[in-house]
Amino acid sequence: MNLANRITLARIFLVPIVTIFLLVRLDLGSLTIGEYSISYNQVCALLLFIIAASTDGLDGYIARKRKIVTNLGKLLDPLADKLLMAAVLIALVEMGKLGAWVAIVIISREWAVTGLRQVALLEGAVLAASKWGKWKTAVQITMIIVLLLNNFPFNFIDLRIDLVVVWAAVLITVYSGIDYFVKNKNLIPVST
Repeated sequence: MNLANRITLARIFLVPIVTIFLLVRLDLGSLTIGEYSISYNQVCALLLFIIAASTDGLDGYIARKRKIVTNLGKLLDPLADKLLMAAVLIALVEMGKLGAWVAIVIISREWAVTGLRQVALLEGAVLAASKWGKWKTAVQITMIIVLLLNNFPFNFIDLRIDLVVVWAAVLITVYSGIDYFVKNKNLIPVST
């Protein structure tokens, strides 16, 4: 197994660890600054999420640069991304930090585009990530980081940046999903 695939597998293995830190009450204490407080569980989950999310581009870069792109990597990379995002979004819903409807919209878009990619593969085409898809990923990761930080440091100036990034994530997620389907409408069978 090559380095790129090992990195992707490491991201998959981090998913349950991040989830445990978010959902299992491991009374590790908390960090408090004035009225701001964040549990060390959440800090550990945040750091592991950042590490896992940062490997998303790294594994693909290594695979392309070293010319070690494999079918296994093509399968595992998007799976790892979806597992990480879905697990953290569901955990945020359980923690009361994110509305369930937001998680549903984001996860539904991911699976819809995955279905479109599968249809494209059956037709012998590969759908490359669009610029909107890349922006969507960056905004979703930013949203998760802000939510896991409990809106720090913006809570000190009473600025609800968490709401801004949630809405930005929803809007760009929906737009990028529509963009994929519009640009690839020729792949969607239309019955008469």
